[in-house]
Amino acid sequence: MSIKIVLNGAGRIGKSILKQLLNDENFEIVAINEINPSIENIVYSINYDSTYGKLNDKFKVIENSFIQNQKSKIKITNYKDISELNLDGVDILIDASGQKTDLNKLRNLKVDKIILTHPQKDADINIVLGVNEEKIDLKNHKIISTSSCNATALLPALKLIDDKKEIICGDIVTIHPLLNHQRVLDGSFVQSATRDVDLNFEFGRSSTQNIIPSQTTTIKACSYVLEKFNSNLISSNSLRVPTDTVGVINVTLFTKEISSKDEIKNLFLEFEKNQKFPIVLNNFEALVSSDFKKEKFTTIIDHRFLEVKQNMIKLLLWYDNEWGYASKVVEILDFYRKKYSQEKS
Repeated sequence: MSIKIVLNGAGRIGKSILKQLLNDENFEIVAINEINPSIENIVYSINYDSTYGKLNDKFKVIENSFIQNQKSKIKITNYKDISELNLDGVDILIDASGQKTDLNKLRNLKVDKIILTHPQKDADINIVLGVNEEKIDLKNHKIISTSSCNATALLPALKLIDDKKEIICGDIVTIHPLLNHQRVLDGSFVQSATRDVDLNFEFGRSSTQNIIPSQTTTIKACSYVLEKFNSNLISSNSLRVPTDTVGVINVTLFTKEISSKDEIKNLFLEFEKNQKFPIVLNNFEALVSSDFKKEKFTTIIDHRFLEVKQNMIKLLLWYDNEWGYASKVVEILDFYRKKYSQEKS
């Protein structure tokens, strides 16, 4: 029997999760709640995507409030308050709305698990695959955060180096594609609902004409997963660039132990060979950002730019911030499913 899911939010991440779950017989999305009141527009945005292309098995509107293709029939609702959702018979609620919701309200929802696709300090657990997934407690963890795209890419690399060499300090710069809450042309400052940063007036400037410096919550999100990796250990900032998807993180680390370039290279090669999930991918080719579009590996080490000097290590990490991150949400769902089956048997 498939696990029944309600998806709250059909934005960039929500649609990527939806499309990856459509062909997975273990899961069934029974409803999508979306603040967009036009069901025709919702269908259109699912069927056609400027970044990832057209959906082969297209949806159409039926019975006024459902969308259907050859494999799936999904109820569409338009509730602004998450507590109004009908969750009868639903196992998991995925909140990909990009909105912060009162955790007490979430805890009162009659559903087994709630997955948040953004960092949440007070969630029962923040999960990054390859770092702490084994700590999921099915009985006591109702609200599970799948962290952020940046933390998902960065933390496996940090943990791997720290386990071997002990990081004493570092700095990261995330080079991140533009997002929907940014301006096309100059206008007033607009803030993302889930980013806890100070006023950033630069975000009112045109996202298509500028490289925009910004604060980043990446390290804060990392600290929710592993407390050690906080802003006292690693400083950070971000550059928003006018591309549609695929980010890259420039990482500089200082470690307690001296390393060699071959040693660090082999560390990542060995991890890729033995990993349980598609996390680390080692790249030695002359590739650019668009070559990693729709890549499910989310910690892509670009060895062309690996540098090791005494106790300093420099890394360049690629990741698809939409499709790649969404794939990790799906893999965490599948990890939960398998663990649930094992404990039940």
